[in-house]
Amino acid sequence: MDADKQRFLEEFGEFYGYKDAPKNIDEIRATEFKRLNEVVYLDHAGATLYSESQLESVFKDFNSTLYGNPHSQSNCSLKTTDTVGEARREVLNYFNASPREYSVIFTSGATAALKLVGETFPWSCQSKFMYTMENHNSVLGMREYALAKGATAVAVDIQETADHGEFINSKSEIDIFQHPEQRRVEKGSSREDSSGEVYNLFAFPSECNFSGLRFNLDLVKFIKEDSHKLLEASPTLRGSWMVLIDAAKGCATDPPDLSKYKADFVAISFYKIFGYPTGLGALIVRNEAAKLLKKTYFSGGTVAASIADIDFVKRREGIEEFFEDGTLSYLSIASILHGFRILSTLTTSAVNRHTTSLATYVRKALSAMRHENRNHVCALYGTDKVPFERMGPTISFNLKRPDGSWFGYREVEKLASLSRIQLRTGCFCNPGACAKNLGLSHSDLLTNLEAGHVCWDDHDLLNGKPTGAVRVSFGYMSTFEDAKKFLSFIDHSFVLHPQTQAPSTNLFEARPIFPVVEGNGRVDERYFLKSISIYPIKSCMGFSVDSWPLTSTGLLHDREWLLKSPSGEILTQKKVPDMCYITTFIDLNMGIMFVNSPRCKDKLQIELRSDLFLPRKDEVDIRTQRFEVLGYHNEVDIWFSNAIGRPCTLVRSLRPQTYGCASGKLCGDYVTKMNFANEGQFLLISEESVSNLNNRLRSSPQKGLQGQRIQIDAKRFRPNLIVSGGEPYAEDQWRSLRIGNKDFTSMGGCNRCQMINLSFQAGKVQRSSEPLSTLATYRRVKGKILFGILLRYEDSSTRNKSDTWLHAGEEIFVSRD
Repeated sequence: MDADKQRFLEEFGEFYGYKDAPKNIDEIRATEFKRLNEVVYLDHAGATLYSESQLESVFKDFNSTLYGNPHSQSNCSLKTTDTVGEARREVLNYFNASPREYSVIFTSGATAALKLVGETFPWSCQSKFMYTMENHNSVLGMREYALAKGATAVAVDIQETADHGEFINSKSEIDIFQHPEQRRVEKGSSREDSSGEVYNLFAFPSECNFSGLRFNLDLVKFIKEDSHKLLEASPTLRGSWMVLIDAAKGCATDPPDLSKYKADFVAISFYKIFGYPTGLGALIVRNEAAKLLKKTYFSGGTVAASIADIDFVKRREGIEEFFEDGTLSYLSIASILHGFRILSTLTTSAVNRHTTSLATYVRKALSAMRHENRNHVCALYGTDKVPFERMGPTISFNLKRPDGSWFGYREVEKLASLSRIQLRTGCFCNPGACAKNLGLSHSDLLTNLEAGHVCWDDHDLLNGKPTGAVRVSFGYMSTFEDAKKFLSFIDHSFVLHPQTQAPSTNLFEARPIFPVVEGNGRVDERYFLKSISIYPIKSCMGFSVDSWPLTSTGLLHDREWLLKSPSGEILTQKKVPDMCYITTFIDLNMGIMFVNSPRCKDKLQIELRSDLFLPRKDEVDIRTQRFEVLGYHNEVDIWFSNAIGRPCTLVRSLRPQTYGCASGKLCGDYVTKMNFANEGQFLLISEESVSNLNNRLRSSPQKGLQGQRIQIDAKRFRPNLIVSGGEPYAEDQWRSLRIGNKDFTSMGGCNRCQMINLSFQAGKVQRSSEPLSTLATYRRVKGKILFGILLRYEDSSTRNKSDTWLHAGEEIFVSRD
């Protein structure tokens, strides 16, 4: 046993590892989760993992039991009904809820459970919907139903005080601080026209999915019984208060005890608890509260009788039958029984202790990390004035450089993925907790939106502030080794230690300061254009030429076409690796683009002028840039759909520019377009830099097919221009260059992504962690892994307008920074 684990066990050994269970944690990992292999999975807040024996039990059950539709009356249908009833009892037992007080309504997930409450709650113009800032978007969405019925909505912050500074449910005092009220008042409506009983709803998560903060469940009692004390400042306080707990995250390790905390509604999702099945959740509803819900729609299974040609329906009276529309997902419901049986061998209290010990250990380690100047490395969220032990097994944070500036969370995610660590970044669909913890004002949020930042994009830093965070979360099968590997990754990749030697300090500097490369002794600094490549269809294979015309937007026809999905998503090799099977070639004299794929019998020919006459116009967005495009006839789309194995359409950018044709004259018959490049017009790669990278890869433990060391061809990086001459990485310092008589400006290094880890070998697409993993060790600057440079063509400076062509073999003259 290593020293780190020994110290961990000295502090947490009482809580770690399931000593009283049939299998301890090491046995569980070795027998139930072999598929993890060397992966460190730390996204249990997103979805926990199913065990092997759990699925074996499920499939054994399905293979030996005949389940039928529960709405039928056959023996197999009665078996299904019995199994569904058993599953309801297991759910209630998991939350220590009496079937006399609570019912279980199965839904398609926790979100559907929340939506059900929102659309059936007895809102009135006197009602109030109050929710904590830390709620998930699925809870915020309920606000739409409340506001549409004239109710008031208000977000609140919860503050607790306790004797001796301890946060314990029985002693804590709770204060609620309200944000401005939200209200939609239609013309002619009045907030005084409500009659009858008024019902209000208070919603909070048992555990914040952003920070891991566990809320004091005494909130249930305080809201239901002492709301006159807590909400005395509210000018609209009337009626009865009901409470909803979003337990989708918290129920996996610390389910609310409904015998003590009698919430009216609890939303849960089963894949958060034991991984399988997905697409199934439940609303646990207090029976008295269920009677107040106003459901409009009825369906098969929810009515006792209905008449088709008159307005008549008699609904079923049972709570489950009243709310569960259509046929239940009965096989999924049968599956959860096996999940509960797996957890029962461990007990939820043991799972809670185990996961909390790991999270507490990691929080302490992160908070203790310092750079060589003693500045903190990590900013933890949600832990202010709250003991680590009070937090759930979810940790969110951002990392800082020695000067106090931030590492982008996308950089952390990219490097973690290369280290086979699975975590999550962003705001985790929890905008209130995100803004609150990051200190983002309404102005900040709107400014970020105007700058193009939306959920799931790459804008991790704007105006010097993080737009989201890094999140790691533990599950019942997580181990100390997972935690240690994660901490070692953070320490190695983001902490500047006193012994750190230049040139590694470039990881913490604003400008690239790359290491001096010991090359082959070359002193010749003459540079030549070795080859030219054009990629007509974004992310598909291109072709190389000796000469090619230039336009104001780059090489003629380069990335002028792209494939998009029926939903409008832009398709790339990163998402659809099979795009690398599509090859292209353009014959300028014939005016035709030839497209080929091994999956299609016929070669496709696309006339370069043909899209001028196509009627289908559309728009696409490439990184917030809007392009007007033309589409093709159905036969072309069918060809590409077959080529990549999924529905797609081909579109072409539509912004005409003239260019010089092969004769050296301007040809009005042809037009070129704005291309779909993400960043620069051209990507330039140096042969010497590729050679240096391959020297480093020879010592890498990563191997390719047949155990051979990975070696990278320059074309793996999809360059437009490959140059030869000089020292490796000399291009880093180029400010401008002239190729022949054409002038170009360097736009800086190209930020590489995992697409360069895809290769086409032996007729198959191969994935590895190289070369990005090696590049990350010495080419990382301010959140980017740089290789190659981006260029902009300065077409107005070309001296000889009759020669707007690039030619392989031309000498390159450079100007340095």
